[in-house]
Amino acid sequence: ILLQVIIKAPIMGIWAISKIFGKSWEWTIATGIALVSVLTLFIVIISLTVPKFTIMQKLIDRVSRIARENITGIRVIRAYQAQEYHEQKFKNANEQLTEVNKFTGRTMGFMDPMMIFIMSILNLAIYWIGGYLISAADMSDKLPLFSDMVVFSSYARQVIMAFMMMTITFIIFPRAKVSANRINEVLTTPISIVEGETEQSDEDKIGTLEFKNVCFKYPDAEEYVVKNINFSAKKGDTIALIGSTGSGKSTIINLIPRLFDATEGEILLEGINVKEYTFEALYNKIAYIPQQPILFSGTVFSNVAFGKNKNEKITEDDVKKALTIAQAIDFVEELDGGIHAEIARGGTNVSGGQRQRLSIARAICREANFLIFDDSFSALDFKTDFNLRNALKNETEGITKIIVAQRIGTIMDADQILVIDDGEIVGKGTHKELLKKCPVYMEIAESQLSKEEIYGAQR
Repeated sequence: ILLQVIIKAPIMGIWAISKIFGKSWEWTIATGIALVSVLTLFIVIISLTVPKFTIMQKLIDRVSRIARENITGIRVIRAYQAQEYHEQKFKNANEQLTEVNKFTGRTMGFMDPMMIFIMSILNLAIYWIGGYLISAADMSDKLPLFSDMVVFSSYARQVIMAFMMMTITFIIFPRAKVSANRINEVLTTPISIVEGETEQSDEDKIGTLEFKNVCFKYPDAEEYVVKNINFSAKKGDTIALIGSTGSGKSTIINLIPRLFDATEGEILLEGINVKEYTFEALYNKIAYIPQQPILFSGTVFSNVAFGKNKNEKITEDDVKKALTIAQAIDFVEELDGGIHAEIARGGTNVSGGQRQRLSIARAICREANFLIFDDSFSALDFKTDFNLRNALKNETEGITKIIVAQRIGTIMDADQILVIDDGEIVGKGTHKELLKKCPVYMEIAESQLSKEEIYGAQR
């Protein structure tokens, strides 16, 4: 279609014009007026529809977003008896899209009949002018004029047909242009996290982590999300971060695998700045468990083995060992198929706590030098939490663990606890030390622990 429209149509139009040009100035003027009318029609219609296509794309996004929200949130909608509200919300978005679609459809639909109308008027004008010229000519000139009139009519029709073929482009182009611009916004976005070249770490600092005056703020933001973060961890240490919601705990640990890059300062992983590692070298050192555990469609085995280095072979015993440490082996063995039981997309056929344990098993199976838990114990009951922490302590010796948690019970045994408040470290030490010297930590403790537990720990 593109070759037909972009190449054939202009060639056909130019060739036809060259054939009829100079035959008669009257016919030439009539054809010129028709071409100007066609071009004016194009310009008017395109100027009206291109902005509407941009709006239409946004409205399509809105309809899709509302539909997706309604589907994913169907249980909440039903629980709050909000069906009518969301139906009306979807209806309003749909009606706006319909109105814009109707306008663009009618406007673009106006083009073809107007083209045919202009072509018919041109034919009529050519024959009318031809009749006048023939009647006014001498007898010897009538036959050549009649022949020129027929040829001119045929070529003039080809000129208009060439422009009609080009209307196909004008119908498709505006919407394609909007879509292409949206895709290009993604493709031309500069990559902010650039891969380093280092593959080997400092052999004398295996398992160590150090933050040096690390600050971070989002692009174009004025205020820092986290600032002046300083701490270090030795091989096998457990570092815990605790603080109020929104204090910057997750942001700090997300700087380690370079989900964000620190704005200022350095993060040294095994003696090397994380920005200097190749992505593969960096990620092979880290096992990361996000706040929202993600499972993929497949089996328990495939989801746990997903964490293993691609160059290493994994056995069922490896998976079972990881599941045992993650306190997931009991419920997995009860599933139909055991470790080969089917997992639905997103892990919708297992509970939230089970998803967390499978995600933890995946990280353990990776056998990385660093385990990063981003509030990954939140869906576990106290007994499972306790057993899991003991298993991690006993079975992952030599692996450095960084834990973000909301419950003090989860981090009481950590080698170093960092208390984060408003993006800064306001307390650093063990559980007993912080109870004595950190008011923020004491407030958190009083909200979660009994007086006996607090004062017993202080003693």
